[in-house]
Amino acid sequence: MATIPVTRDSTARSRPTGGGRLAVLRQQAAERWELWSLLLILALAAVLYSWGIDQAGVHPYYSAAVRSMAANWHTFIFGGLDPSGSITVDKIPGALWPQALSVRLFGPYNWAAALPQALEGVLAVWALHRIVRAWAGAPAGLLAALVLTLTPITVALNRHTIPDTLLVLLLVLAAGSLQKAVSTGRLLPLLVCGIWVGLAFQAKMLQAWLVLPVLAAVYQLAAPGSRWDRAWRVLLAGVTALAVSCSWLLLVWATPAANRPYADGTTNNNPFTLVFGYNGLSRFGHDPHALGAVAGTAASRTTGNTGWTMLVNHIVGPQIAWLLPFTALALVLGLLWRTGHPRTDGPRAGLLLWSGWLTVHVVVFSTSNGNHGYYTAVLAPALAALTGGGAALFWAEYRAGGPRRAALPAAVGLTALWAVVIDGPHSGFAPWLLPVVLMLGLCGTIGLWSCGPRSTRRAVHSALAAGLASALVAPAVWATSCLDPRYAGSPMSPVAGPVGPGYLEMRHHRHKPRPISLNTPSTRDAALLNYLTAHRSGETYLLATQAAYGAEPLLRATSQPVLVMGGFTGLTPYPTAQGLTTLVTAHELRYALLTTRRPSTPATAWVKGNCTRIPPRAYGRISDGSFTLYDCAP
Repeated sequence: MATIPVTRDSTARSRPTGGGRLAVLRQQAAERWELWSLLLILALAAVLYSWGIDQAGVHPYYSAAVRSMAANWHTFIFGGLDPSGSITVDKIPGALWPQALSVRLFGPYNWAAALPQALEGVLAVWALHRIVRAWAGAPAGLLAALVLTLTPITVALNRHTIPDTLLVLLLVLAAGSLQKAVSTGRLLPLLVCGIWVGLAFQAKMLQAWLVLPVLAAVYQLAAPGSRWDRAWRVLLAGVTALAVSCSWLLLVWATPAANRPYADGTTNNNPFTLVFGYNGLSRFGHDPHALGAVAGTAASRTTGNTGWTMLVNHIVGPQIAWLLPFTALALVLGLLWRTGHPRTDGPRAGLLLWSGWLTVHVVVFSTSNGNHGYYTAVLAPALAALTGGGAALFWAEYRAGGPRRAALPAAVGLTALWAVVIDGPHSGFAPWLLPVVLMLGLCGTIGLWSCGPRSTRRAVHSALAAGLASALVAPAVWATSCLDPRYAGSPMSPVAGPVGPGYLEMRHHRHKPRPISLNTPSTRDAALLNYLTAHRSGETYLLATQAAYGAEPLLRATSQPVLVMGGFTGLTPYPTAQGLTTLVTAHELRYALLTTRRPSTPATAWVKGNCTRIPPRAYGRISDGSFTLYDCAP
């Protein structure tokens, strides 16, 4: 793919004499500078994503499943929530596999579960650098990598154990394969693109498919070859993506129900219902029971960030939106300036790829409910790529002179002013930040505007450095705030800065929330485990719990089987009341832990009607009235 012209081509090498030798030396110096710059950026990413990893915020539900999957290969493959693999997690387990492998290798520690997330984040930075470098040149690739590294929501997410980190990495790799397929016209990179998308489906299911129309359209518009040749290639890549996407679903569907966990979130034990019903139409459609799903996710349609101003609200804006005006200006001017170029124009294809990626996600997030702030991390690669490519484009036009040179100082000034909109509601967080941003932005804008053909290189580069600093210092401050646990969000909702639930809880209640540990139970949970272990007499299950809510801390603390009645929401019809009776009669289950925080089901009604309530003082637990332990022994 042709690159945006950044500097005069210096790749052609002549005999090492005279001017040719000087060109070779300059090329070697440029390559060394690029390598060391990339290594510094990757080192920065590694520090931001892994500093204090032993205190990483592990998701209470996912980390319980990771501990279970690490203990049993059968449970690992099918994504079982407890070590016995009685019921699955409520999603495809692909994103949990790296975490489970790490825990199996290093032991049940928070840092072991979070380590794959940090590695995936660093790999995404490296991959984006390679992709943007091939598209827009070396400086653009470095800038894109730095922007992705310093995106606040990226840092917050990569320090937690949530599936979106792997989704971002795999989609970046898919974009790189698509770019290679467009530039070379070869079929293999396009098929590899489909494989990456299919693997991304294993990480975050249907969200991975959002980019498919963009990838197909860019290839159809910009790849070499006849229209029909491009069309059948796109179709073949789509079939590849579908096959890889459904590979786990087909494995579970083809396995007899007696030999695998029950599919959570379903009334029919069908894995396709789990993905396309429970996590698809039930969540975003009008039928909470679509395709046989349970109705547990219907509440997500009425909560969370939504609307066309979602990306710039006081919570999400500081996470992702710092460079939105810069990328919008780069996109509009880039497409305008590339008008009249051949259909296969590489720079324009790159602009269409990343702008399409950005647009489709913005539209989906803005028109759906239940969006967590960390969902927007998938926008970060597109914003970073457009920033790098746009900066290269503006710099090339600035050096060429003419009316277009005004685009670069205009973009710098616009970005500095936009920081006031994003950071204004949080001026108390870092009171010095906005004055510094505005000062740097003013210096960069005036300096770039006033520099002319006779200006020294030092003056131009100083103005450019001030402009870049004004654009990056604010997101950098918000990103580095994640190193302080007060500003890292919560394990279930990671965000950067003074907007996360963890910071708000500390501010209102004046105490630090107890961190979630993968292997150290609380005093209350330890007392319960000791009681159950002491009174266990050969039963298969340590106990049964009502929904995952009561099972999570126990599953994180022990590798003993726990029967999670009702799955994540407590509404999945597994086990049935008859099945529970059979387990108790067969001496496979004795104790059950019920909670008032989840709705009653036939199975929990059977427990209340046939089992004996145990006083909390018997197992050393101070009851708050929300949990009750029952003894179901005949």
